[in-house]
Amino acid sequence: MQTALDHLVVAAAGLDAGAAWLEAHLGVPLAPGGKHTAMGTHNRLLKLGPRLYLELIAIDPEAPAPGRPRWFGLDEAALKEKIAERPRLIHWVARCDDIAAAAPACPEPPGDILDLARGDFRWRITVPVDGHLPGDGLIPSLIQWHSPAHPADKLPDCGCGLMKLEGFHPEPKRIQGSLSALGLDKALALFPAEAGEMPGLAAYLRTPDGLREID
Repeated sequence: MQTALDHLVVAAAGLDAGAAWLEAHLGVPLAPGGKHTAMGTHNRLLKLGPRLYLELIAIDPEAPAPGRPRWFGLDEAALKEKIAERPRLIHWVARCDDIAAAAPACPEPPGDILDLARGDFRWRITVPVDGHLPGDGLIPSLIQWHSPAHPADKLPDCGCGLMKLEGFHPEPKRIQGSLSALGLDKALALFPAEAGEMPGLAAYLRTPDGLREID
């Protein structure tokens, strides 16, 4: 079973306003993404390296509500409150070569395996029935691409790269158990959350204007 960090998920209350904030923060433009009909969301993208990118995602106000909770906890009131002020790094997705084997190997169930598509891209991804973020966002969703090209292959190189991804959780051993089972020990630097601190992620990105943090 081969697994690797595939992309970071940054959620915004609105795509246009979120993109404006993120572009100002990073000093680079985001590339157009597309719509996810099955989830009622849309996105924009930023290349971070070979087969690695950042996804800015938001609920699409023009799309009909899906027949199930949206992925990445986007329907949850707590997350909507969290992203009301600015976009937030809420989750990450790990690429695997056999999602049917990887999903049951994870001690914390990552969710149903769904077949989805956007434009020319085809993939299978794990999504919990209620749409929640596995491990408070620290245990990755799993994805297996079935398209000839990876999304990052078609994105312009703006000179950005991921330097480090950190996670903070009050039960780090529980999170570490799932990461170890998936072979992702080195993908996320995990730390105990301090008293009163909520679980969360922080990514450090190299940009043309220097190091930038997203949390």
